[in-house]
Amino acid sequence: MAMREECKHFQSRTYSSGEVARFCVLGNAPDQPWACPDNCMIFEPRLADVGWSHGTLRNTKVEPAPSGAPEQRRDVLDSAAEIVNSVAPALFSERRAELEKQARREERRGWKFWKR
Repeated sequence: MAMREECKHFQSRTYSSGEVARFCVLGNAPDQPWACPDNCMIFEPRLADVGWSHGTLRNTKVEPAPSGAPEQRRDVLDSAAEIVNSVAPALFSERRAELEKQARREERRGWKFWKR
């Protein structure tokens, strides 16, 4: 089964390099971008584009699924997610510190009527 492009939760992004990302916004397609789960419980038909004509960019072909069982692909994606999740808290705290520093700097400047 392929990704259900007629689903309300399906999204596709085309990058300047030509690479296309296809995914379920709710994260319910563990084998994305190749397939949605059979009998997906959260499938909802997309109603906003009924009767529209779509250009050629929308219907680009998906590369064939890599060899190996879906469980192997999920293991690779899970390990990648673990790496991202291990780094994310440090990045968030670093960004929070930058924003607090900027707020303190702006407080020292005092009130300026033209910035209101």
